[in-house]
Amino acid sequence: MDTIEKLLGNKEAEVWTVKPEDTVFDAIKMMNEKSVGALPVISNDKLVGIISERDYTRKIILEGRTSKETQVKDIMTEKVFHAKPNQQIEECMYLMTEHKIRHLPVVDNGRLSGMISVGDVVKHVISDQKFKIEQLEQNISWGESY
Repeated sequence: MDTIEKLLGNKEAEVWTVKPEDTVFDAIKMMNEKSVGALPVISNDKLVGIISERDYTRKIILEGRTSKETQVKDIMTEKVFHAKPNQQIEECMYLMTEHKIRHLPVVDNGRLSGMISVGDVVKHVISDQKFKIEQLEQNISWGESY
């Protein structure tokens, strides 16, 4: 199976981030504008958390807080699972499934270098399987011509 680096090569390179001091409202607004479901939280060039739509629904709406008055650091998930560029996609699939997470920051030498979602992983796996099926079909039809 391929590595996360290959998967990132097929994605838009820009990763949008927020700071712990930003308001949840601004984070949710950015998620909406960028059509993403989670944002890495960066402080002093280090990944310190992640904020997701799930954090918003569980820690703002259900707890009666307001997004314009609450800072990202107050609701972000601090224990952030992450991937490395040379890691196998299969390993990341397992990590995401095991911990029920949909977004995985990619960290290279201590710095955020990308972000993958479960949708990215599924899309890659389907594409890889389609390629393998096409190769098998070509081999079968090649064998039939002899």
